[in-house]
Amino acid sequence: MTAHAFKVQRIAGLGVDIVEADSDRTFARHMHEHFGIGLLVHGAQRSASGRGQVEASAGDLISVNPAEVHDGAPIGNGTRRWQMLYFDPPLIAQAFKDMANDGGICPQEFAYPVLQSPRAAALFRTLYQAIAQAEKLGDHLKIEETLALLLEHLLDRSMPISPLPEVAANRAKALIDDDPQSPISLALLAREADLSRFQLERAFTRLTGLTPHAYLLQ
Repeated sequence: MTAHAFKVQRIAGLGVDIVEADSDRTFARHMHEHFGIGLLVHGAQRSASGRGQVEASAGDLISVNPAEVHDGAPIGNGTRRWQMLYFDPPLIAQAFKDMANDGGICPQEFAYPVLQSPRAAALFRTLYQAIAQAEKLGDHLKIEETLALLLEHLLDRSMPISPLPEVAANRAKALIDDDPQSPISLALLAREADLSRFQLERAFTRLTGLTPHAYLLQ
């Protein structure tokens, strides 16, 4: 007897689909039109990917690129449970351009179909919760900066990184200091500092010891 539960929620304002699944099914080879980032919450699975056969266990991050052929089968008895975020390609493409503006080679895809990283898993949980509550709380700054931090874990770690211009980050800090109650986005802070969003986030954190969102809360 198969067990299968599937829930999909579209967050239209962000260009993101949230998927929760608990299934013992074996999925045939298929592809998606979106960039997908997920967390295996329970159980284990084996799947094909653009980088060959991979296995993931509870606590591992999983990712998939647009048009990447993959499948999925449980390992062992029982179901495996996972949470996924599927991003519209232009959203991730813009993030990749920001990273290229940071002095590195422009990435084209996620490099790691399975990633064992407690830090990245924690960032995913934060991002997942923030997106799920976005329509109610409207906390887009937290979503933007968490996604930026998470993407760095999923890209080729050999990408060069330019120096962090902390003096420019001071302009973004001043924007928050002048009116912390005003609506603030990562894109707005980056424009104020004349940096990419990725540059701004790293430079701001080095300058203050906090991410922009954490600084705003303080």
